[in-house]
Amino acid sequence: MTASLPLAPVTPAPVLRLVAQQEGLLQIHTAPFRGSFGSVLSQALRTAGLGSRVLVSQLLKGGVDQGLESSLWLCGRLQWLRPGVPYCISEPAASQSEELTAQSLAAQSLAAVQQVWAYSRERLLSGAVDLLVLDELGLAVELGYLDKAEVLATLERRPVHLDVIVTGPAMAPELMAMADQVTKLRRGL
Repeated sequence: MTASLPLAPVTPAPVLRLVAQQEGLLQIHTAPFRGSFGSVLSQALRTAGLGSRVLVSQLLKGGVDQGLESSLWLCGRLQWLRPGVPYCISEPAASQSEELTAQSLAAQSLAAVQQVWAYSRERLLSGAVDLLVLDELGLAVELGYLDKAEVLATLERRPVHLDVIVTGPAMAPELMAMADQVTKLRRGL
């Protein structure tokens, strides 16, 4: 008769579980020049096409006098928002101009950028979107249109599922430190 060896206890394989809600990323696309928006817009369009809710806020890109009331909708899920001014913004918010016209344009620019930010901030904090693109956010802060402390506090309080992409040539070190992913574009070597 042969002796039978005792069988080793079978331990069940760990159960794989799908995560119900993915953790969102804070991504930064930066370059010493303006021009990182194209690749980010294609990502936003792809995301909207796959069924996610997307808000693209171009904080300093006017030129089409769009504003909140005339924002564009693409793919039925992507809202594209620009300041309601008929020009692109490139001057500091606190420009020390003596001309009344220049002062009123600066005030109009400041109000338009802050309107876009307020709407974007509300959508971010409420979790009403799955992806938020903040084009030229760092430059809007550097030029004095947005308060850096408020922007950082808002991004820290974003819902866990929400992806945020920030683009532009100027990024505060505190913002760079918060990022999960940083993409730096460069021209030539």
